[in-house]
Amino acid sequence: MKRIEILSRIEKAGVIAVVRGKNPVEAVKASQAIIAGGVKGIEVTFTVPNAQSAIHELVNDYRDQDVVIGAGTVLDAVTARLAIIAGAEFVVSPSFDQETAELCNLYQIPYLPGCMTITEMQQALKNGVDIIKLFPGSVSGPSMVSAVKAPLPHANLMPTGGVNLENMQTWFEAGVVAVGVGGNLLAPVAEGDFAKVTEIAQQYATRLTEIRREANG
Repeated sequence: MKRIEILSRIEKAGVIAVVRGKNPVEAVKASQAIIAGGVKGIEVTFTVPNAQSAIHELVNDYRDQDVVIGAGTVLDAVTARLAIIAGAEFVVSPSFDQETAELCNLYQIPYLPGCMTITEMQQALKNGVDIIKLFPGSVSGPSMVSAVKAPLPHANLMPTGGVNLENMQTWFEAGVVAVGVGGNLLAPVAEGDFAKVTEIAQQYATRLTEIRREANG
């Protein structure tokens, strides 16, 4: 039930913010600013030094709120274990790793590996992956979603890279379950402008609400 509940929260969040930073403090501040703007999915990447401390802090701070906190740029099972111990509710990789998939299955934590080809996706699905990270989305584009769903209609896709406010609706119309957003959302962090991060996050949250309203008639 734990895994199903987390997957449901990822889909409900719709937009997963890919958070990078110079240190855990910056990553936490950026995440807080994003959540304040209404985006409820956070992926703290392990390019952040000591990322597990940021994950642990965020999980504790938002434990009783409708927020889902995960770990990104997880390259191996050792890192996945660190993330899970810290409280990460999902694990994201830039590519598929079988040992990581097995570890996440053991702990009933959703694993979202980056895949680009049907072969990679089929391998991921065989190993119990529930959501495939279509990566990099900027290379494939929304047309890749319908191309994948022809032979693999049961595949749940989440594009990351190249998703923005202008094309987000096209991605959802193509059939993705969520989108990963990073660059333009986090850009103001470089100047320490966390208020601007909140403002952009609000735009994403509003856009998601509009897209879902249109989709439901």
